[in-house]
Amino acid sequence: MFCRECGSLLARIDGQMACPKCKIRQAPNREKKEITVVTKREKKSIKVIESGMSTLPTTDAECPKCGNPTAFWRLVQTRAADEPETRIFRCTKCSHTWREY
Repeated sequence: MFCRECGSLLARIDGQMACPKCKIRQAPNREKKEITVVTKREKKSIKVIESGMSTLPTTDAECPKCGNPTAFWRLVQTRAADEPETRIFRCTKCSHTWREY
């Protein structure tokens, strides 16, 4: 609890709350207060691969949809920092996207 006069932290002396600066004594507040915690989380949208894919590196990875042997690739940290990154691939032929953990 804090002093109503100066805002200092109150100390308990003889069963009462007393301010060390003002020397004002207050009876302890016996009311039970309900505390509500509200957290807001913003929705974030993340583009996995931009439309300008020609600047991304390519690798030999077979597309599971069309069988094309070449894909663009990108590394993204999708989980905690102590876990490995996620490899995201996009087919150079049909633009199918898949990932490897």
